[in-house]
Amino acid sequence: MDDGVIARALHVFGVVLWIGGVAFVTTVLLPAVRRMKDPAERVAFFEAVEGRFAWEARGTTLLVGGSGFYLAYTYDLWDRFASAAYWWMHAMVFVWAVFTAMLFVAEPLFLHRWFLKRAADKPEATFRLIQTLHWVLLTISLIAVLGAVVGSHGG
Repeated sequence: MDDGVIARALHVFGVVLWIGGVAFVTTVLLPAVRRMKDPAERVAFFEAVEGRFAWEARGTTLLVGGSGFYLAYTYDLWDRFASAAYWWMHAMVFVWAVFTAMLFVAEPLFLHRWFLKRAADKPEATFRLIQTLHWVLLTISLIAVLGAVVGSHGG
């Protein structure tokens, strides 16, 4: 087994944990939180669960980004980024870049404070917006995953 095989296994492992977690938050956690009656309870519960997942998401995005760039380097895949036929490569990098910017830049610098303030003022609208954004992120993530699986197997 060579280092490229190990990098690919780590890459897939990271994607499963990361996007699987996004799917859980989007399809299970957020709907359950929105059904809670007390807005303060919603915010506290969401903060507790999402806060724990944020560390998993940060770790897995680092793993996925590192292993993805390592695979591109090891197998000299850079020319694929010049071809529209490999749109799924662009999609993977785009999804990774969006999540990385959210998790490492936007959330710590301003997004977390914005969420707390807005959730206190407009809890229904805030959780509706958060759920909509999560659906958008999950949808583009799943398109990238499906495209990558099909594309990397000759489709």
